[in-house]
Amino acid sequence: MSPTISCKDSSRQRRPGSYQSSLDVMKSDGPPPPLDFYEDGRTESVAGGDRQPLLLEEPNVRPTGSPQGYRAELGSILLLLFLYILQGIPLGLAGSIPLILQSKNVSYKDQAFFSFVFWPFSLKLLWAPLVDAVYFRRFGRRKSWLVPTQYVLGFFMMYLSKQVGSLLGEEGEGKSPDVVALTVTFFLFEFLAATQDIAVDGWALTMLSRENVGYASTCNSVGQTAGYFLGNVLFLALESASFCNKYLRFQPQPRGIVTLSDFLFFWGAVFLITTTLVALLKKEEKKITPSKEETKGIMDTYKLLFSIVRMPAVLTFCAMILTAKIGFSAADAVTGLKLVEEGVPKEHLALLAVPMVPLQIILPLIISKYTAGPQPLNTFYKAMPFRLLFGLEFAFLVWWTPKVKYEGGFPIYYYIVLLLSYALHQVTVYSMYVAIMAFNAKISDPLIGGTYMTLLNTVSNLGGNWPATVALWLVDPLTVKECVGVEGHSCGTTAATELCIKEGGSCIITLDGYYVESLICIALGFAWWLFLGPRFKKLQDERASSWKCRRS
Repeated sequence: MSPTISCKDSSRQRRPGSYQSSLDVMKSDGPPPPLDFYEDGRTESVAGGDRQPLLLEEPNVRPTGSPQGYRAELGSILLLLFLYILQGIPLGLAGSIPLILQSKNVSYKDQAFFSFVFWPFSLKLLWAPLVDAVYFRRFGRRKSWLVPTQYVLGFFMMYLSKQVGSLLGEEGEGKSPDVVALTVTFFLFEFLAATQDIAVDGWALTMLSRENVGYASTCNSVGQTAGYFLGNVLFLALESASFCNKYLRFQPQPRGIVTLSDFLFFWGAVFLITTTLVALLKKEEKKITPSKEETKGIMDTYKLLFSIVRMPAVLTFCAMILTAKIGFSAADAVTGLKLVEEGVPKEHLALLAVPMVPLQIILPLIISKYTAGPQPLNTFYKAMPFRLLFGLEFAFLVWWTPKVKYEGGFPIYYYIVLLLSYALHQVTVYSMYVAIMAFNAKISDPLIGGTYMTLLNTVSNLGGNWPATVALWLVDPLTVKECVGVEGHSCGTTAATELCIKEGGSCIITLDGYYVESLICIALGFAWWLFLGPRFKKLQDERASSWKCRRS
């Protein structure tokens, strides 16, 4: 139950997308992406809600003859897989930072500020036209961005490996994490990863022949999942001294097998070496027939996006999807951090995601049978109240956690309950996620499908990101504390809390803002479901012309 996105909202976020953090009951609706199928047989993964490349390209035009099997292009497929693995590393690392910060007792306002780190993958539509349109023809359209971006990522990770200890407050007694510097640093980190994502997505469609281009989506899904696992789950396990001492060592040590600094330096070196090999050894196909969409200039693309948003039906959809996930924000953004605060080891939360992988693969296949018809939003509407009720269940889990804790940790039945809760919650998450993806594919104007689909998925992803940030920020203001042991003092502000402790008292929480926020969010969610949900479902009854751009 970690607070990341995927993301791929995710963020996904993963969703983010992509393989979202440990127990990504939190933020950005992050199941791994389903596949979108095009009329010409191509498939593309939609990770974290916006995995469609902005400008669709035609796959390489190969000489006619017998179809090539995947073995003929195995090298290209493996390269794509590795590039997507590299892409998942920054996502996983960024997803691990909130759990590390929570173990250092930072405030929820600080967590809210750091959550902006997960926004670049949702906002990459803003600079994707630039990546598609500006390049050096001799070097290659995608390599012009991929190679410099990965070099910068590599050097950035190696530099960050020298500074991250100081930023996390690990150097010096009593030093607290520098959340502002961490946020700026990892925001740039994720911005570079999102730019690399745009370039790899575009190259994936031209690197493979038409009959093999479907493997691109497989590389995307598997690669980002593996990369996120390495950067998040594996890192948190190897970084934990208690986990390493219990399972991997014969003699206990005060630190884990690796530190964040070691991990960053290693992957920075991997980025630099592999980028050099790609730049020197992999050639890009230069003779590619441009599609109508691809030939648009940068300004034309931005004008097209603006014209799509101005359509009444699209404007209504955007307004409703931006508010639909408010009801889930407390459960999705805060629950995982609360569990860490109550003593659940962060590496155990991360490892609980491992048995979820088969479920996350099977669920979209099952749910797609119900969303493939003319009214996919019916599934969204039916799943919403069940997902809202899981907010109450998660609040109960947080309340129950300290009551079952003992000196050696938590009993096995506690983790079983946690795992079952997350698995059932994922059914509701995927039902809503796949329904929205199906609806977006249904209404997208096929003549500008890439731009249209990316815009709709970006808005859907933002609808999960902004409520999560607000939910994190509101936890502290809604929490009520009192100063015990000293007369005439309170704990209403940070300064008052410090004064209470200085005078020999202690601040005790009398009302946890998480529970207040959970009830408010669930109430708002049911209000949306009752009053706006029927209107949202009616969008699928709009005429097809309501969703088509009017061209001059």
